[in-house]
Amino acid sequence: MKFATRAIHVGQEADPTTGATIVPIYQTSTYTQEAIGQHKGYEYSRTGNPTRTALEQCLASLEEARFGLCFSSGMGATTTVLMCLKAGDHVVASDDVYGGTYRLFQKVLTEFGLSFTFVDARDLASVKAAMTDRTKLVWLETPTNPLLRLADIPAIAAITRQHGASLCVDNTFASPYLQTPLDLGADLVVHSTTKYIGGHSDVVGGAIMTNDETWHTALKFRQNSMGATPGPFDCWLTLRGVKTLALRMKQHEINANAVAQFLRSHPLVTVVHYPGLAEHPQHELAKRQMRGFGGMISFEVVGGLDGGKQVVTRTELVALAEGLGGAESLIGHPATMTHLAIPADERRARGVTDGLIRLSVGIEDTEDLIEDLRQALAVLG
Repeated sequence: MKFATRAIHVGQEADPTTGATIVPIYQTSTYTQEAIGQHKGYEYSRTGNPTRTALEQCLASLEEARFGLCFSSGMGATTTVLMCLKAGDHVVASDDVYGGTYRLFQKVLTEFGLSFTFVDARDLASVKAAMTDRTKLVWLETPTNPLLRLADIPAIAAITRQHGASLCVDNTFASPYLQTPLDLGADLVVHSTTKYIGGHSDVVGGAIMTNDETWHTALKFRQNSMGATPGPFDCWLTLRGVKTLALRMKQHEINANAVAQFLRSHPLVTVVHYPGLAEHPQHELAKRQMRGFGGMISFEVVGGLDGGKQVVTRTELVALAEGLGGAESLIGHPATMTHLAIPADERRARGVTDGLIRLSVGIEDTEDLIEDLRQALAVLG
């Protein structure tokens, strides 16, 4: 089956009891057993729930994975991956990551004996140089949040294998519609399903997919033990959202390309970061390992901190909000919002300037979005 068909059908057969076409919300915490240890596959909903099973099977199919596990948030999924490591283990991570990921790595997990080296993952030599005999995991975002930088997944997978480590790719920005990292050599894929997979800004969730049975066993044990699992209604909402993922991603990209072209020609915009632009430094890499360029853009405006703040608070149609990947367009100021947890000097050194704006381009009418951005930018001059 092709992608759009799998998004609608895998794990979502008609309910065997009633024939319901849509997977029911199994709103139960526990399950009646016929005898001790004799049940119908479910004992307790932290351990497993039929609605969650349907979502896990569907997402695994979309990521070309054997196994899928769902969590209460993207950070819950990320934490579960890292909790498979042990004190003394080392992680190499791309330096342009979501602020919440940086906060977890540097301010929480270091207290448990893990160590982290952040590198510019665009530079393969830097990745190689950072690897040690204690490195157990390489963590990538590609495209990155918020600078839309790409890492060469097959090349980094080869480096990772040479050192006996595993490669995990946060695929949230691309979605499985545009990129399947497991096919490119990754061992694990992580998503904040809150974003494009759910797609409607109405549910928080996360997921991990893998083809590696050892990883799956370790992750599933921790999923149950740590308890960062989603409720059945959250899973049902995410299933409903994923049915239209293919349609939405097509329109996100159409709109993002048009908006990027508008921004690159605007006199008050100094830089536009979008892999779909021919001048993007990794445009050719994007064409090789992705099936499209997605709906995320970041751009810098004149006026630094004040300029960035003025623009994001001036839009009328585009909502000022944390988050991304919804049907509606969302705008944010990374330096004071999503990436505030990163120290200012470190943030600026990585390219997250005070005038940087992140834009999640929705599926509204293209001309309406451009007009709203035009009037917002007018505040600068």
